Amino acid sequence: MNKKIIIGARGSKLSLSYAEIVKKLFFSASDQKKEIEIQIIKTSGDNFQDKKVSDIGGKNIFCKEIENQLSQKKIDIAVHSLKDMDSFEENNLVIGAYLKRNDPRDVIVLKKDKSLNNDTLTIGSGSKRRELQFKSFFKNINCKNVRGNIDSRISKVKKGEYDGVILALAGIQTLRLENEITKIFSEEKIIPSAGQGVIAVQCRKDDFENLDILEKINDENTKICSLAERSLLKTIGGDCHTAVGAYAKIDKNNIIIISQLFSDDGLKSFSVKKEGDKKLPVELGISAGKDLLIQSKGNYKKKR
Repeated sequence: MNKKIIIGARGSKLSLSYAEIVKKLFFSASDQKKEIEIQIIKTSGDNFQDKKVSDIGGKNIFCKEIENQLSQKKIDIAVHSLKDMDSFEENNLVIGAYLKRNDPRDVIVLKKDKSLNNDTLTIGSGSKRRELQFKSFFKNINCKNVRGNIDSRISKVKKGEYDGVILALAGIQTLRLENEITKIFSEEKIIPSAGQGVIAVQCRKDDFENLDILEKINDENTKICSLAERSLLKTIGGDCHTAVGAYAKIDKNNIIIISQLFSDDGLKSFSVKKEGDKKLPVELGISAGKDLLIQSKGNYKKKR
């Protein structure tokens, strides 16, 4: 019997839903129909839910333990939300498949007796980007750090700990919690995080057999957009403190990227929109990132 394939993922409902999607796609694309098992891996992000992401190592806290298991060959495939991944990948690992993008937009979930027209609202957010973007449109919002899974964050709103929370629509749709949404914001108004709505499937670079299978489930347009967004992020040297949005979309033979970067003090923002050949997504992302750095000179310090 062929060797069993082990998929590594976080233990949240959302992560396991993503892992199940990958499992079904991988099985369908494999000629040999190997047995596939999902293995839950606890990450730093799961173990320290009472602390800010920036205080415990940044966005990659949801990925690094899973990546370590992959490097050590304890698992064969890793499933991540692309927006949680560091733009600097481990040298021996590669994203073998970008699944077709889910809706990348952000939403707000409010208590039933609250509205965005209320005098003052305490809104939960674990993202500096979201906090500054929403505050630029809604002066009555005070943001307070919130951690936990999507359903637990919504539960905190219902209990009155927050007047509302800002969340990614993709996760809410996957968990079928759309009835909780108060308002959905367009990508142009609230520019999403780079990679938002994308499930990334990671593999070892030398695992050619599994890479061949992952290539069959890869969505090329999603890959193109993701490469542009992540190359912008890498160019500006962003870290967990960086408030930046980047979103790319395909328009016929071209790719369009929009981006917004906030100054280190959060008082200013800088925007870049660029268009280029969809065959050159990395180059477009680098160019847009460089333009952001030029605009923000003296207001934003490149972190790495």
